[in-house]
Amino acid sequence: MIIDNQATVITLLPEESPPDVFPHPHQAIDGLLAIGGDLSPQRILAAYPKGIFPWYEKPDPILWWSPDPRTILLPENLHISRRLARNIRQSSLKITADTTFLKVIKGCAASRKNSGGTWISDEMIEAYLKLHRLGWAHSFEAWQNGNLAAGIYGIAIGRVFFGESMFTRINNASKILFVNALNYLISRNFELIDCQVWSKHLQSLGATTLPRAVFLEKLEMLCNPRGNGFSWAQDHKSYTNSIRS
Repeated sequence: MIIDNQATVITLLPEESPPDVFPHPHQAIDGLLAIGGDLSPQRILAAYPKGIFPWYEKPDPILWWSPDPRTILLPENLHISRRLARNIRQSSLKITADTTFLKVIKGCAASRKNSGGTWISDEMIEAYLKLHRLGWAHSFEAWQNGNLAAGIYGIAIGRVFFGESMFTRINNASKILFVNALNYLISRNFELIDCQVWSKHLQSLGATTLPRAVFLEKLEMLCNPRGNGFSWAQDHKSYTNSIRS
């Protein structure tokens, strides 16, 4: 255990500890639940359905979080402003999924470095790349003239998409991409998007907050069965062709 100056207790996870052993999220202190462990696919896949995710910056150890309240987006609450709807209609962006996961996660890391720091370390990139190769972590990409203009990545378990990060290189590209990604997820029966923490950008798209206890109840229902990991590249291509026909 690690004790802070106020005598509160944060659980220390030895690296060799079983990957599915976490304290209950209600034990989190200001969202911080545990320290240590590793970033193995088994541990990360065990964490997300419990409402827990890793988030830390070097040289800190791995930190596991479960914030309260939790920012989420229910697909039926997606808000598309008239301006965004016009931008979508006029957009020449090409949207794909799972075609360049590594470039997307590195794009997210670079955008945060430029703003003063990033939690997407080389270790995090490698961990989520492993999950992508196993079919659990996915990316959505927006392209303009063959160049990557925006990207989103996250983890899909059951009927929940756990959004991790997004970036954009041109105005409105990430919002257009987000709407396309959400419509694809709706078509595949996803019922909840985990946005983790609040931002004005997410609020403008319809995100709201839930008490952690309510969020955990939804995860228990929607993450079971867990489903199977697979690449979305061809499936998203088929989806794109279907909405164009």
